[in-house]
Amino acid sequence: MGLFSGVIILIAGILAIIWLTSVLKFNTFLSLILVSLVMAVLTLPAGSVVPVLKKGFGGTLESIGLIIILGTIIGIILDQSGAAMSIARFFLKRTGEKKASAAMGITGLITGLPIFCDSGFIVLSGICRSLARSSKTAITVMAPVLAISLYGVHCLVPPHPGATAAAGIIGAPVGNVIMLGALTAIPAIFVTYFFIRFRSRKTRYNAVPEEIVEKEELSLPSAFFSFLPILIPLLLITVKSVLFMVSGLPDTSFLKKIIGFAGDPVIALLTGCFAGFPLLRGFSVKQWNKLLELAIEKAGPILIVTAAGGTFGAVIKESGIVSQLGEFVAALGLGIFIPYIIAVILKTSQGSSTIAVITAASISAPLLSSLGLDGEWGKTLAILAMGAGSMMLSHANDSFFWVVSKFSGMTTSETLRYYSVPTVILSITSFLIILLLSLFVA
Repeated sequence: MGLFSGVIILIAGILAIIWLTSVLKFNTFLSLILVSLVMAVLTLPAGSVVPVLKKGFGGTLESIGLIIILGTIIGIILDQSGAAMSIARFFLKRTGEKKASAAMGITGLITGLPIFCDSGFIVLSGICRSLARSSKTAITVMAPVLAISLYGVHCLVPPHPGATAAAGIIGAPVGNVIMLGALTAIPAIFVTYFFIRFRSRKTRYNAVPEEIVEKEELSLPSAFFSFLPILIPLLLITVKSVLFMVSGLPDTSFLKKIIGFAGDPVIALLTGCFAGFPLLRGFSVKQWNKLLELAIEKAGPILIVTAAGGTFGAVIKESGIVSQLGEFVAALGLGIFIPYIIAVILKTSQGSSTIAVITAASISAPLLSSLGLDGEWGKTLAILAMGAGSMMLSHANDSFFWVVSKFSGMTTSETLRYYSVPTVILSITSFLIILLLSLFVA
């Protein structure tokens, strides 16, 4: 198969995924599988079509399945126990109502680490509107700050599905992605927060209607126990990543073995789950089982979509289509810009950040060597670049856009103006930070 025909097939496959999922609103899993099957038939020997599809699907689940399930369980525990609300109150007490938007942003950043952005916004939207009303802060400031803080960590930090699936497809250490993802997300969110505050400095407060202000829970868990399911996994993973990077300890070292085991993302997240169980001390066994079933049900669709994305990536890799582009891409000298640009195009055209990252990872994986990003940290930076690209211009084709609009009470035009524009700042700032990090760790 020639380079020209291979590129045509690749472009047609990408456009087919966008058309099926965005225009026809067809099931994402079936869209990815069908396109992968057609591309495999066109580019691979008949005897290897099904084995490659199975290998891509199973290999992705093997690398990220437990991480997504355990991360989802932690998120559900924080949601159902009221721990997310407890964290919000903790920061509000320290910032005061005059800086309620800052408290909302920090709350979104912390709770967004294990909780998916749409779920997090729904959980915290009540207190967001309540704080807007009590602090006389415009909802067009409060809601975008919360949305941006949740969105930033969702697109950059595992166990969220896009970054996690990309790590599985490319073969990057999830712990490294978590550590550098957090280091990228935090300053990018703060820069975007100040942009929102500056842009809205003359915005007048409009009263939030009484009927949509939700009552806060009367009994919430302590802030200390609420933080543990989030901070313990992050601490374990970070300690492992830093130790392995700078310690110089031999692989036979007992300390290195212990920290390596405890800092494995699966073990770290499992530890976080156990740390979250005290938050459910008032729950019966029946309620516990229901909560865990809810987490598994929520993780199921995410697992099959990410695994289907792995199938698409495996077909592209085995077909050799993208590898033929290696010399051409290397000659451009764009390096880490390539995965970022691919993700930007996919995100703005079809709306889903997760699909954008998974597809960008599938396309970029065979190119990383040509781009000079085939090392452990180079792969990590490439994944973060895709995550940054997947934030670009969240608008009407993105389901999170409508969650923000509906649960904040903002109109569509207000959401476009006050939320969509900051996502551009968030994307660009994140990518600039990644470029800076590449000077030190690539």
